[in-house]
Amino acid sequence: MAKGHRSQIKRERNANKDTRPSAKLSYARVSVQKACFVLDAIRGKDVRTALGILTYNPRYASSIIKKLLESAIANAENNNGMNADNLYIEECYANKGPTMKRIRPRAQGRAYRIEKRMSHITVVLNER
Repeated sequence: MAKGHRSQIKRERNANKDTRPSAKLSYARVSVQKACFVLDAIRGKDVRTALGILTYNPRYASSIIKKLLESAIANAENNNGMNADNLYIEECYANKGPTMKRIRPRAQGRAYRIEKRMSHITVVLNER
């Protein structure tokens, strides 16, 4: 357990805070596997190239991730004062969210389960 006054503990915790610009989307209605196909295509690329990839990618997750990337770029410019031309995608990942369980009626009174999966998608940028 940490020692010291409560304000000192908070000061130390805030000193270790990540200052990289990022954006997070919680409860996106796309599965982690499908989101990761798109995220793998843009990881490590500069933001202009990544936006081009996302614009012409036919997958549904690319439209969600494109809006998220644009939000992260706006955060970098407005909150951190960074130049958008120097930004690149340092981290991007999708974590598992809750699953909605639905029932599908089948023959002879049986019920099959349909799982509608959700994910939490995070994009972290950095400057070159």
